Amino acid sequence: MAGREDGNRQRETPAGPGPAWAEELLEHLRPAGRDVRRVVSWLSGAVRGSVALQDAAGNLMAGTRLPLDEDLVTDITAGRIASAAWESQERHLRLVRVEPPSHTCVLAVSRDSPFDRRAADVVTRTAQVIELLLAARESTAAGHRLRRATSDLRLAILQLLMVEDTIAARRVAAGLWPGLLDADTACVYVVESDPAVRDRIAEECLDSTREDALVVRCPAMEGHVIVVSLRDTTDEALRSLVGRHPDLFLGGSVRQSLARTATAYGQAVSALAVAHFRSDKTAVYAERTHPERLMDPEGLRGWTARVLRPLDTLPHHTRAELLATTRLGLEFTAVNAAKVLGVSRNTVRARMERVEALLGTDFADLTVRAVVHLALNTQIGLSDAQFTHDTADSALRLSDLLSGPAVRTWAQDLLGRLDQGSRNPRRTLRTWISAGGNAERAAQALGIHAQTVREHVRSTEPVLERQLLAAGTDLYEVVLAHLAVGDLDLPVLHRHD
Repeated sequence: MAGREDGNRQRETPAGPGPAWAEELLEHLRPAGRDVRRVVSWLSGAVRGSVALQDAAGNLMAGTRLPLDEDLVTDITAGRIASAAWESQERHLRLVRVEPPSHTCVLAVSRDSPFDRRAADVVTRTAQVIELLLAARESTAAGHRLRRATSDLRLAILQLLMVEDTIAARRVAAGLWPGLLDADTACVYVVESDPAVRDRIAEECLDSTREDALVVRCPAMEGHVIVVSLRDTTDEALRSLVGRHPDLFLGGSVRQSLARTATAYGQAVSALAVAHFRSDKTAVYAERTHPERLMDPEGLRGWTARVLRPLDTLPHHTRAELLATTRLGLEFTAVNAAKVLGVSRNTVRARMERVEALLGTDFADLTVRAVVHLALNTQIGLSDAQFTHDTADSALRLSDLLSGPAVRTWAQDLLGRLDQGSRNPRRTLRTWISAGGNAERAAQALGIHAQTVREHVRSTEPVLERQLLAAGTDLYEVVLAHLAVGDLDLPVLHRHD
């Protein structure tokens, strides 16, 4: 047996002028041929022997397992020698150390005949190629892990923004992306693509925004990429991206405070639905007249403070968590809200049930959901000081807020659009809302088929310019309009409504 000290390892042994085996070996370094197992298999054929590639622990990485002297393998993997040769009458063995960045391996070659100059050169050069391939594989794996870690971190920042914890979101972002959240307002965009190409689109979003925006693969919708940007240039960059890809659509929110990221996200999703019908495949949420803007501001704040007062006895963190979760749970399904928040759907439901109990009401009632949604959207713009002191004196009730002339005119104009057709969708819509958005129960009350109910409700969407079959702000505004004109009874929220 013979061994060579590590310091004398000969990596550059001449192989002769352009041998054919060298060209074949180099082919394995091409992008399409980078496979260690294929290289080991090629080596076996090139030297007409058996080949094994194993790590220091003796795990076979490629090839066929060979009987090797454990002490000799240890000397090689420990770096005491770089290679070794062993011969007997029946077998001739060569062992060479392979050193990728993270761990040492041993390449062992066994053949019946002695190793000539050519065979020795082939083994040495192949070990070098395997070393390069293993290093490249480790580098690629490390890159994937880094990209996954940064992607998870971006999602964590978004989830903090969704629950209004802007301070924690800024702290998390500051380490890797200084200045990313250094403004008080932002726009949220949603880019829709085929789920199969979403990862590539997310990377293009990062490139288009020069990593100056929070780009997140939506955890709830497989084809969506969420972009939270504080910069005005993002809109143009994303529109350009959509223009380059025929299968992309873009929805954007109006500028909102960072604490209202969840609201902005809902606006972007709503705008995305409109983008499907636009020639440029993009849309920004239309700032239409919302009913809360037509109500007495001081009276609305006072009513909101009284409605949500049962939550004031909770610790601040718990109260904020319940409010944020309920706000998202009213905008989206419990499953999607859970994915956005990074919790289980049972957690979302448990938090919303706790809010139901505190408010003494039932979220299965669409009128309740609409009224609580109104309170939550009003609350988010109020500081704790305003909530507990400045708004306490107002005695206006919900009936007072909805009976104002401006609100009633808005509601009559909105629902009046449904009176022009002959199918009477207004009656179907009112019954469907009373049934909690359940088409089967509404169909029983109306004496028609459930699918007919769905078609009637769907037919009102373009007339009202609002999405109704998907829960959210659009539906709740239509419910408030029914309450304002008296087509539906006001819901009961403990005793402060």
